[in-house]
Amino acid sequence: MKLSTFDLPDGKRHIGAFLDGDNKWVDFTASTNSPVFASMLSLIDAGDEGLKQARHLVKQAKVTRTLADIKLAAALPEPRQMRDFLCFEKHFRQARANRHLFMGTAAQAVASFTERDPAKVEIPAIWYEEPVYYKCNRFSVVGTGADVIKPSYCEMLDYELEFAAILGKGGVNISKENARSHIFGYCIFNDVSARDQQMREMSGSLGPSKGKDFDSGNIIGPWLVTADEIVDPYNLTMVARVNGEEWSRGNSKDMYHKFEDVLAHVSQDETLYPGEFFGSGTVGNGCGLELGRFLKHGDLVELEIEGLGLLKNRIVFKS
Repeated sequence: MKLSTFDLPDGKRHIGAFLDGDNKWVDFTASTNSPVFASMLSLIDAGDEGLKQARHLVKQAKVTRTLADIKLAAALPEPRQMRDFLCFEKHFRQARANRHLFMGTAAQAVASFTERDPAKVEIPAIWYEEPVYYKCNRFSVVGTGADVIKPSYCEMLDYELEFAAILGKGGVNISKENARSHIFGYCIFNDVSARDQQMREMSGSLGPSKGKDFDSGNIIGPWLVTADEIVDPYNLTMVARVNGEEWSRGNSKDMYHKFEDVLAHVSQDETLYPGEFFGSGTVGNGCGLELGRFLKHGDLVELEIEGLGLLKNRIVFKS
């Protein structure tokens, strides 16, 4: 199923499932009084029984909505926890190779961009030994169609083409062999970044913080695709377009650390809970930093991942 969170004209928030062939949504919340469908987190908490009930409602299709009837929100508007990882070696190498771009303004960075050899970039040994990550602001999540507001302190705003796994079953000391069974589903993630601020703060040996943490900085959607629909999460074509022009293309097969590695690592002596979010990190070539290009006011950013849909957002610079 392709599960969505959406708002009705009266402001009430519902959840449901998108029907591809009919181009409409089955409204779970309006179809039953069950608390299972009060929110996406409620459905995730209900586990297999909740999914069984959801599939039954899809078959009934008792209450349906069209896009004209609703406004899509983030598929999971407030994850219980958000962690974002750095799982693609090509991105890591190319991003580090371009650190020199932060020496001036965005315009100067673009003008001075020259190709540097990522193969010559030294990667810390720890990166190969375990999946490194930071914790995101789970309260700054928006969905497809929402404007992304550039923070006032940022000169170099960037998109990041990622996807994410949402936990459906919690646990501690989860084994790699059993980790896949803990995943509820997958979605597209745009980890919007204030690159100049990110570089400043991380020179202090901590972070990122304000380089990532600002309103509208975490974009999740357009829906949450249940795990049973994605046969192989490690063979998905990933594409980013800006104003219709393709900027980025990659494939999830290039993840050095898989979600199974991620869950096994994080759950060491730490209990994980349903509804937690785990970002893949940026695919190789999957951001403007790697390309020497940054976002401008009015840009339309589209992230598309095979089987997971299309995430579309407009960039807004406020004076």
